[in-house]
Amino acid sequence: MSNLLRAGAVMMAGTLMSRITGFARTAVIAAAIGLGALGDAYSTATVIPVILFDLLLGGLLSSVVVPMVVRARKTDPDGGEAYEQRLLTLVTLILIGLSVAAVALAGPIIGLYGSAWREEQREVATTLARFILPQIAFFGVGALAGAYLNVREKFAAPMWAPVLNNLVVIAVAVIYIAIGGGSSAEGARDNELALLGLGTTAGIVVQSIVLVITLRRVGFRFRPRFDFNHSGIGDIARKGSWTLAYLGITQLGFMAITNLANWAGVRAAEANLPYDAGQIVYANAYNLFQLPYGVIAVSVITALLPRMSGYAHEGRFEELREEFAGGVRLVSAALVPAALLLVSLGPAITSVVFPFGNSSPQSAYYLGTVLQAFAIGLVPFSIFQLVLRIFYSLGDTRTPVALGLLNVVLNAGLGLVASLVLPPEYAVMGLALSFSIAYFVGSIVAWLVAARRVGGLDGPDVAFTITRMHLAALPMAAIALFSLFFASNTTGMTIPVSLAVIAVGAGLGGALYLAIAHWLRIPEVRSIVGLVTGRVRPGR
Repeated sequence: MSNLLRAGAVMMAGTLMSRITGFARTAVIAAAIGLGALGDAYSTATVIPVILFDLLLGGLLSSVVVPMVVRARKTDPDGGEAYEQRLLTLVTLILIGLSVAAVALAGPIIGLYGSAWREEQREVATTLARFILPQIAFFGVGALAGAYLNVREKFAAPMWAPVLNNLVVIAVAVIYIAIGGGSSAEGARDNELALLGLGTTAGIVVQSIVLVITLRRVGFRFRPRFDFNHSGIGDIARKGSWTLAYLGITQLGFMAITNLANWAGVRAAEANLPYDAGQIVYANAYNLFQLPYGVIAVSVITALLPRMSGYAHEGRFEELREEFAGGVRLVSAALVPAALLLVSLGPAITSVVFPFGNSSPQSAYYLGTVLQAFAIGLVPFSIFQLVLRIFYSLGDTRTPVALGLLNVVLNAGLGLVASLVLPPEYAVMGLALSFSIAYFVGSIVAWLVAARRVGGLDGPDVAFTITRMHLAALPMAAIALFSLFFASNTTGMTIPVSLAVIAVGAGLGGALYLAIAHWLRIPEVRSIVGLVTGRVRPGR
């Protein structure tokens, strides 16, 4: 576990800075365009390139490409160099074609996600999408370069490059505010939409260039190769077909949820609620929910997959089980308190981050309640993602399709029920809670299936450890909840009061969690504390 901890620590540093700047990016964008109709249009337009990229390549990277590149580097006479060059050539050609087609079909694509919108809002989203959809090609090249770096155990650049992306978009949002850009979809001017769209794309371009340059510095030399026959790349298509099915299922579910969230925004406007409650609220709450997952779990997952793939290839299932169980315990040691803090302090956090510019304090507070509903599912969601890597390391891309279908049916089904039953003020909260319930069930099912495949996953021991972590974190959550309740019912959630609530809940409560975890002798918590204190001591 110590090797995994050190590898994860390198990535966590870059990922932490990436998520902090991403946090700032989300807040500045919200201040610039608000959390209403224009925000819903921008949020929907920016997520489509990610969806289309995931459908083609994103999921294949972790499920198929990384294990096969690892295998090629071990077995090919040239160390996998030709294989990597062919793959990068093919991916670049395909993604350029996809980007061109997506721009041409921007209108119909937007229509799939904004069926409840008025025509003016749909036109604004389509205009933004035409500027943003070229990101697909840069997403792909950058992601593949990042995967090649990970295989070489060069983890820093893929984790730090998004910082530059976030800084570019923050600068764009500041310029938008400076030129007097508004938050109304109906009154949006063409030059404002061009600034938002092209500026957002520029961030991805910068991120990709940094990764390509870093890959060259570690010795990779790209030479276009078009000899795709008998290159082994066909195996990716065959093995990746199930991954594409998985992604297709999950994105259909995401499309359904996005439409429900956009419908919630329309209903909130029609009900004259004193706050915005649409897709951008759902998306921003989800992004904040992803912050601890991205800093902690993604770093560990990235370090785990190449190792687990190597163990699976060599038939060393005992080492695979140990690596996985250690990763779950390590992730949970940090995510359990993070989840309870988000459940306890969600409105306080968003009341500090979002009540600026075109985003009202009421909308910021409501966003925090949606974050609370998401946070319930933080640990199950992270465990589910970790379990999927077992199947991918085994070369099994079929089982995740069934698991993904289960999640989609639960999430979309519960979300539809929530949208039909709940009043407008609770609709987006209901969508977030549906997400949490779906991943709670999905993580249990996925664990049981994976355990059967590899001869057990130390389930009772892991469950016992996670239970102890929750027991250690409960006093922290109680302090945080009491602080939030006291402040919201006395002084109100102003920015200074919210900061005080966070300081008490996260500071005092966090210290109490560490003390109790130390007393309970939870080794993963003590390892994390030891690593951090060791790095900040003089002379280190």
